[in-house]
Amino acid sequence: MTTLSRLLDLAALPAAEIPESARTMARFSLFDWMVCGRAGVGEPLARILRDYVAAEGGRPVASVFGGGQAPARAVALVNGATSHALDYDDTHFGHVGHPSVGIYPAALAVGEEVGATAAAVAEAFLIGAEASVRLGMVLGSVHYNRGFHQTATAGAFGATIAAGRLYDLTRDQMRVALGLCATRASGLKSQFGTMGKPYNAGLAAANGVECAGLARLGFTSADDGVMGPQGFVATHSDAPSEAGVWDAPPPGTFVFEQIKYKLHACCHGTHAMIEALAAVRRVHQLTADRVAAIHLRTSPRWLSVCDIKAPRTGLEVKFSYAWLAGMVLSGLPTSADRTYSDALAADPGLAAFAGKIKVTGDAKVNDMQAAGEIVLTDGTVLPLAHDLAAPLGPDVLEASLRAKAMGLLGPEAESLWQAVVQLDALPASDLGKLLRAA
Repeated sequence: MTTLSRLLDLAALPAAEIPESARTMARFSLFDWMVCGRAGVGEPLARILRDYVAAEGGRPVASVFGGGQAPARAVALVNGATSHALDYDDTHFGHVGHPSVGIYPAALAVGEEVGATAAAVAEAFLIGAEASVRLGMVLGSVHYNRGFHQTATAGAFGATIAAGRLYDLTRDQMRVALGLCATRASGLKSQFGTMGKPYNAGLAAANGVECAGLARLGFTSADDGVMGPQGFVATHSDAPSEAGVWDAPPPGTFVFEQIKYKLHACCHGTHAMIEALAAVRRVHQLTADRVAAIHLRTSPRWLSVCDIKAPRTGLEVKFSYAWLAGMVLSGLPTSADRTYSDALAADPGLAAFAGKIKVTGDAKVNDMQAAGEIVLTDGTVLPLAHDLAAPLGPDVLEASLRAKAMGLLGPEAESLWQAVVQLDALPASDLGKLLRAA
């Protein structure tokens, strides 16, 4: 079977066949996505997009983070970008993408438009997210390393499937929608550190709504825009491979369950280093003035993403190993987005400390790991290591996500958590009301 056939089978998977463990992770992601979106409404990018969409007008069928309603496609654009504005959302390392910000905005916008249940929105997201990760794995690391942002490229296909599932597309209509997405999906890593990065997430969501909506109305597309000649995979990856990607397909296996959540408001590629440094700091009561040098080994993939040597803005600090290392050892909170100001990028103490950091790529270190050593001023060498792949139990994950939400939103975070707890009894419109709350 081809990847297109597998994607179409996945899109039509009966809800009754979805395992509870996968549903649990999808609901954690829903909570985290709503928290990130609500926390991002004050960002300049969010205000610009809300104003842009309001000026366009249209039928108010779906809810915008921060207030108001608009057409589903426009809402998906705003909500995708807004929820990724803080760069604080989940990551799947199977294809190095952010599933929630590219797919939940499409699912909820269409869910509100068609009067779906909240549970159906979460199911559509899960199916779409699984599809995006699997397709991202087919595209391979070459696609990402070449400069494409998987959140926006593979993510757009996931958003298309999520929207198409809620629009109740037939198998042939879903094939058409994916073919249209093949000519629509886009997003580049060159935008990292600017408003263009979260915009990529909005593009994925909006493209998904558009492609599914056009297929619903009778549009046509290439027979196989995904894997066919001059299709998306052939034109966007120099070394695509289906080998092993579908060996254990859903419903038996949902690779989405390997999703990781950000507990630091910066690029996920830096989190293993942050956790490793924080652990050493706790054990040895380490302070920045005792450090002579840090030798960090990371996945070569991250060198072009989060190794900005001299960040100029607070946004760029989120992609700087050197600055983040200094923050950890200076006791500055990496979990609070308000920490990442332009003034922080100009901090002379962090600039001086950055000169002590040497970052190298090591093919033996994977995307979720950090390794290396800290050399102290007295000559002591301390090992440095952390692996984000270490699983967290549901109880620990719930506690961590709720603590993160409380730090971002305060008491209002509880209303979002209660909606997730009561999801089976809610219409999608109730989730929309939570997005609109000021």
